[in-house]
Amino acid sequence: MPGFSFGKKICQWCVQHEAYQRGELAENAPQPVMRAPWARRGQSSIGLTQIIFGINAAVFIAMVLASGAVMDFPIQDSIRWGANYGPLTLSGEWWRLITNVFMHGGLIHIAFNMWCLWNLGALCEALYGAWTYAGIYLICGVGASLASVAWHPNGPSVGASGAIFGLAGALIAAFKLGEFSVPRSALSGTLRSLGAFVIYNLIFGQLMPGIDNTAHIGGLVTGLIVGTLIALLAPHQEHAARRIAIFLFSFLLLAGVAAGVARRYGFPFRFGRASLGGENPSGGSVAKLENMVKQRPDFVPARFDLAQAYFSQGDYAKAETQLKRALELQPQNTDARTLLGMVYFNENRAQDAKDAFELAINQDANNGEAHFGFGLALAAEGNHPAAVEEFKTAARLAPGADGVNYNLGISYAKLKRYDDAIAAFLEEKKISGDGAEVENALADAYQAKGLSSQADDARSKAAQFK
Repeated sequence: MPGFSFGKKICQWCVQHEAYQRGELAENAPQPVMRAPWARRGQSSIGLTQIIFGINAAVFIAMVLASGAVMDFPIQDSIRWGANYGPLTLSGEWWRLITNVFMHGGLIHIAFNMWCLWNLGALCEALYGAWTYAGIYLICGVGASLASVAWHPNGPSVGASGAIFGLAGALIAAFKLGEFSVPRSALSGTLRSLGAFVIYNLIFGQLMPGIDNTAHIGGLVTGLIVGTLIALLAPHQEHAARRIAIFLFSFLLLAGVAAGVARRYGFPFRFGRASLGGENPSGGSVAKLENMVKQRPDFVPARFDLAQAYFSQGDYAKAETQLKRALELQPQNTDARTLLGMVYFNENRAQDAKDAFELAINQDANNGEAHFGFGLALAAEGNHPAAVEEFKTAARLAPGADGVNYNLGISYAKLKRYDDAIAAFLEEKKISGDGAEVENALADAYQAKGLSSQADDARSKAAQFK
């Protein structure tokens, strides 16, 4: 087991042979002869471990080409590619329990996992044979994914480490309970190496942020159970029917766990797919949300998501109805109150918008969106000094928000503070990217300062965007 022996010889046959070569043993010293349970005959030089390795590498390369990232993939990209994500997994996309096992979050993540797979996988494949090894790997991957989604359903999870921990668990059970014609010292050394691997990585996962130790534990426990059943009921490769029965039993057990997890989270995740419609949700997503609201009229998140969908479609009257009902159910919901203020603002109801934003700010002084909305309402009334203060507060509380610095620049320009306006527009370009609207506003500010050359350049850029 070279990957985990750190150079120490644990093979008693090798030790005896070297002793004989040194003349320390007689020529007729007894030499144990056994059929190694991991001996492979007539098989291809490309094993299943290399195939699994190749699949993981191919998926990683495809994600790099699609996203342009290498060290860390964006979360939304991971979800699109098949990450284990509660609102989607538990609302019917159960295939994510498998697909996430062949995905990774970045270069370091896949490098470490593939190093572990190369060592543990080769040993597990040699011991069990290819098809049993494949069954253990997939079942342990599903067990790890279920543990992960049950513990933190709102966080996307990817990686092969849960399945690899499952291999470690199966090997521990095999060497502890299996009947191998191997010296006890060799088995104890292997078990110590496996134990050290498990303990070290669990401690490392607990100390390092971003590592899903729940998946590790889920995979390990699944591997221990499956490995124990095989060791006790089907220790030899000739026991194919028994091993198939063990895998079917394990699959049914995991299916029961999955049903329990889905039932535990219940309704909130059944509308997961509908709530992920984005800024321009499709009619199908809106219909799903409407159906959810009919099923559970008192479920505020569904009403809020439906209001957002109506708002993005410009149907402000329906959005207002949903938000008012949501606030009747949860008067302290500042997100709903802030969105209601935006609805009023788009309906040109300035005073209603101001009242909604002020109440949201009173409920949560750190609500950057509420300060931004209040600034918009003040600017619409022509109160630009007060609007500037609200925009500045919004920029401080939500430094990456789109549009805040643009509107701050507009209010500065109205106050003839052109240097401040130019600085705000340039900041908006850094945050949100360039566009015709920002370039035209910059051109006006440059022109007001008498910087005709800069104004012409800005107008030229604006024309390119148009």
